[in-house]
Amino acid sequence: MIKLQQLTKTYGDRIAVDHVSFTVPGGQICGYLGPNGAGKTTTVKMLTGMLPPTSGSAWISGSDVQKQTLDVKRQIGYVPESGALYQSLTPLEYLQFVGRLHHMDESELLDRIHDFAAFFKLGDHLNESMQSFSKGMKQKVVILSSVLHNPEVICLDEPLNGLDANAALLLKTLLRHLAEQGKTVFYCSHILEVVENLCDRVVIINEGRIVADGSVGDLKSMTRQASLEGVFSQLTSSEDTIALAKALSQKITSTGVPQ
Repeated sequence: MIKLQQLTKTYGDRIAVDHVSFTVPGGQICGYLGPNGAGKTTTVKMLTGMLPPTSGSAWISGSDVQKQTLDVKRQIGYVPESGALYQSLTPLEYLQFVGRLHHMDESELLDRIHDFAAFFKLGDHLNESMQSFSKGMKQKVVILSSVLHNPEVICLDEPLNGLDANAALLLKTLLRHLAEQGKTVFYCSHILEVVENLCDRVVIINEGRIVADGSVGDLKSMTRQASLEGVFSQLTSSEDTIALAKALSQKITSTGVPQ
């Protein structure tokens, strides 16, 4: 379970996250959407204990993020927007390192690493240096490290970055099954089609404040839009997107290609 109460983060005069409050129960996949700079990543960093809030509180499975930091870290899995790895290590070495930080039993840890690697088709690469890995292969290792210790809450910030279509499908299927087992999944993304098809609920943030919270169906009905893309555009943009695109395209075609 995730609970945020009046969570706020400021940088000088700029308010990045403005008194955000909501609760995500176990068994739910909650999409967290917003334009660039809306406060999504800042929220996740406060939620995972990486960034202290200016004011307000957050809890993970009943543990206060600021006061019970180690308890929180035991209960969360986190896929950051830009996953950082010790690339001189092999996936096996890195995942063993992560598992040992969580005090996992060695035999169980090895079994889980091999099972998860097989799931993501990394089994043949477990003993290779990650320096030669593609972005997608590195992302798979980051994802595996986030669920290796069986966390109660999984926070994902643009988790599909670099993944091919098959790997993305595997991840989405895995997240659905984990939610069915009672895990809480907090999913930040700009890929609205994925959020629309995967998430049970969507929270939309704009300029640091929540502007919508509900199921995709409820948000469509509320805004009289046919898609989540339409909902998102209506709630977060004050400009006529079609008119802007038309005007720019006309300028491009009328100007021609420089010689």
